[in-house]
This record gives sequence, structure tokens and C-alpha cells, in this order.
Amino acid sequence: MNTRQQEVLKAIIALYSETAEPVGSQVLLENFDFDVSSATLRNDMAFLEEEGYLYQPHISAGRIPTDQGYRFFVEALSDKELSREEQKRLQAELLMLKAKHARLGRSTAKILSAFSGNLAVSGLLSHEELYDFGMKEMLDKPEFQDLDDLARLVETLDTLDDKLEKIIETLKTGETRIYIGEENPITGIENCSMIISPYKTSEGTAILAIIGPKRMDYAKNKSLLEYMSRLLSNSQNLLPLIIIAPNVITLIR
Repeated sequence: MNTRQQEVLKAIIALYSETAEPVGSQVLLENFDFDVSSATLRNDMAFLEEEGYLYQPHISAGRIPTDQGYRFFVEALSDKELSREEQKRLQAELLMLKAKHARLGRSTAKILSAFSGNLAVSGLLSHEELYDFGMKEMLDKPEFQDLDDLARLVETLDTLDDKLEKIIETLKTGETRIYIGEENPITGIENCSMIISPYKTSEGTAILAIIGPKRMDYAKNKSLLEYMSRLLSNSQNLLPLIIIAPNVITLIR
């Protein structure tokens, strides 16, 4: 794969992530500055399809990424930190929940789902206490309009505790692992990607996970999990805050 073909693959993944629609050569030219003809781009896309990075769902359609295409993209990602503003928002949400004595596992899943737009899982494995949040977000995505796929996903979530515990045994504390499509070790969600991160607390091993379509924002979601894991495993690093009025929070550096 030459440099231009790599850029074509990245561009197709970027567009498909936004639209969930197959991407054709003309759409690429309209959205990216490729200094080549539409025919050249079609040849590049045909090469990427032959190599297993793209596939064409219909003869007249554009291409969409395969699991292999997403894996190439994920391996090429550089580490991306959340912005300072995003970090403050996460810390503020956690502090508010802590002040309200909210159930942390469920609240954390709710925050992760809100920030990622995907299904989130959070909880303590040692207590067999896992919470998931964000099924509504999944229902809104075009990939999950098929009722059979949705039923398999719901059934999988009902037995998620045991499955995640086995996965965690293969991971180091603080490690973040990305599973794409068929790589997924959990049967029933092969049409999804999952990002998972274990961390230690005073009560034992805990877990954070984001499950969503394969076109998810991998860089953002990986950074989100890693930052949240650090916050939860070392809560004294949360920024201090003062409440100056009902429901109004001012963070102090």
C-alpha cells in the first residue's frame, strides 16, 4: 500500500464514520484534496478492496471499511489527549455525582455514554456489579436497525459480567485494548467494536468499556477511557471545586 492509498483509506474511514454511507471516488474528490483523477482513485479503491481493507456492499455502491481496514487505521493512530475543557467537564461531572452520593458505577457509565455517544459499561468485577448505559444511543444508529442484531446485543449484555472477567484476565492494569468486529472475544457483538480498560481501586479490579459501531471515533473513545480510568483510580487528583449557586459549579485550578 503506497502513501496515497493509505490516505485514501483514512479518508474513506473518516467519511464513513460521519455518514454510515458507502464512499465513492467522486465523494472523495469533493471532500479531500486528492490531486488525481476520479479514475485513479477508483483504481486505488479497487486495490484496497483486493487487499482486504475495503469492500463494496453492492456493485453500484461505493466502498466501506472492513475489520482489516479499521485495524490498519487504529494501529496508525497517535495518542490523543482529551482537551483541557473536556477534562474539566469530566471532573465536574464526577464531583457532582460524588456530592450527590450517586451510585458511581452507573453514573460513570452514563457519563461515558454521554461523552462517546455509544454504549458504556462500568463497574467492579470483584463485586460482580456492572452497569451499562446508552442503549438508546445504539438504537439511533443505522447499524442497529436490524431487530435480530439488536436482540443479540441485548442478550449479550445480560451475561456480560462473566465474559468481561475472562477478558480482563488477559489484560494488564492500565492497559487499553481495542477489539474490532470479528476480533471481538464476546459472541454476539461481532458487528461492533469494543474498547476496554481495567483499573485498580481500593475495592478491587474495576472496568470501563465502550461498545459501539465499528465506525466509532477510536482516538476520542480510547482517550476518554484512559482519562476516566486515571480519575477513578486516583480520585484525589480531581480538581477542587466550589459551589457558588444552586447547580452552578466553578472549578479552581
